Amino acid sequence: MKRILITGAVGFIGYHLAIELKKRGDFVCGLDNFNPYYDQNLKWARAKELKEEQIEIFQADIQDADFLSHLLEEKKITHVVHLAAQAGVRYSLTNPKLYVTSNLDGFVSVLECVKNFQNIKFVYASSSSVYGNNKKIPFSVNDNTDAPSNLYGATKKANEVIATSYHHLYDLSVTGLRYFTVYGPWGRPDMAYYRFTKNILEKKPIQVFNFGKMKRDFTYIDDIIRGTISAIDLEAECEIFNLGNNQPIELLELIEIIEECVGMKAEKEFLPLQPGEVIETYADIKESQERLNFIPTTSLKKGIQHFVEWYKNFYRFSFSENSFNAAGRASIRSDAISE
Repeated sequence: MKRILITGAVGFIGYHLAIELKKRGDFVCGLDNFNPYYDQNLKWARAKELKEEQIEIFQADIQDADFLSHLLEEKKITHVVHLAAQAGVRYSLTNPKLYVTSNLDGFVSVLECVKNFQNIKFVYASSSSVYGNNKKIPFSVNDNTDAPSNLYGATKKANEVIATSYHHLYDLSVTGLRYFTVYGPWGRPDMAYYRFTKNILEKKPIQVFNFGKMKRDFTYIDDIIRGTISAIDLEAECEIFNLGNNQPIELLELIEIIEECVGMKAEKEFLPLQPGEVIETYADIKESQERLNFIPTTSLKKGIQHFVEWYKNFYRFSFSENSFNAAGRASIRSDAISE
């Protein structure tokens, strides 16, 4: 049985990963600072679900080295899956220091703790954003990634370089996963598919950038989780993998699928390309297929159907600030290790 710590455990991917690992019999605990980048009530709702699955969540920052080291030792952690990060491309244009603090300082802080536990295997989230405006399609892990088009992508590229250096310096097992546009139930409200669904249902216009002439390699959360678990089990010495659907879809097609699933037409506001955005993402997953047996199986239509069903059910209830009482939150806010 593996003993796994997930940072960013009440985030979108972290939440799903924790549940699947627990389901297969691993020991799982999580750490999260409940960053207010998007609606914290969604994060508390995920945390409540995890608690019901008997997955212990600690509210703490990844830069609290003493707490993190104590957690690794006390829980006898064998694998760290580092998903905690400041996400979002557009947000990085106006809040760059948050990306430096979380994605660079925080990343090094975690590695500094992990290096003191030589048997711990380290898996971390990178991003398709490292490819920037590469002209070669599809994006291969062997392509040059020295020119990301935004700060978020630059921090993820830096993570890969830093992790590699820690592998060489301290013989750490490090595996980076370049995620491609992950979507599905319990997803991030800042993502396009989520915002489109919300606005269409509320009969509000949706903003369609670059006049809809963009493609994304939308990858369903269940496929991402299978690939991530395979990477955990592989325990590679020092590797990077693409986890994408290997089938880019135009933005306008995504909108049509959402319209079909919600049974309503969107009012579209067409806008030019935003700074830092890329025209297309497309994952070459040859290495992931060979090494991780990663074979995405969920079509965009089926995945969006699952998301819309979850969305309607979730927002049938009012998640106000009082939805999670103080006692419930206090049970998650742990500033000391307890069995």
